[in-house]
Amino acid sequence: MNATSRRAGRIAIATAAAATLAMTAAACSGGSSGSKGSSSSTTASSAPSTPAGSTAAMPSADKPFGPACSTIPKTGKGSFNGMATDPVATAASNNPALSTLVTAVKKAGLVDTLNSAQNITVFAPDNAAFAKLPKATLAKVLANKAMLTKILTYHVVGKQLAVSDLASGTYPTLEKQNLMTSGSGMSYKVNNTANVVCGNVKTANANVEIIDTVLMPPSS
Repeated sequence: MNATSRRAGRIAIATAAAATLAMTAAACSGGSSGSKGSSSSTTASSAPSTPAGSTAAMPSADKPFGPACSTIPKTGKGSFNGMATDPVATAASNNPALSTLVTAVKKAGLVDTLNSAQNITVFAPDNAAFAKLPKATLAKVLANKAMLTKILTYHVVGKQLAVSDLASGTYPTLEKQNLMTSGSGMSYKVNNTANVVCGNVKTANANVEIIDTVLMPPSS
């Protein structure tokens, strides 16, 4: 083979080697890109999806909850912090939303009974609850101490109920008949008639669940 032929052979070999290297580099580059794309896809698909608002709202075990809580004074003896330092009848007397209830408790002579009780739950009708009653009916009840006492003691359970207890339960009252609670999340009912509009209110000796309807004992 002459010099010219040998030179041509070397050029052909070099050209083929360069082409092979180029193809290999392209293949590696494509594989790397595909791997990255697959990894990104896997990462995206494995990431948990949490739609806004998907977590169920649950009341805190330590804080009041409900739409009527916004009407409670922010400061002073009638505020949540203020009520927590007084026994229940005294605490209620400092809360303007419970003024009609306080009047009824005084007429029934139950202030000392409620203040001296330990670890109770009071389902406290707010002023709007009493306003639902016909005026003649309310006047009649307020004038009859025995009837008034029966009704008010039906609103008191002899144990402190936690929020979880409100979901489904039947509890004996100081009036000796049972009341029932039901609900979930931020919505609870008593006897399927009264809504808890501001629940989990703490006083020194009681949990208070403010309700929007006066409860009547079954035999009333």
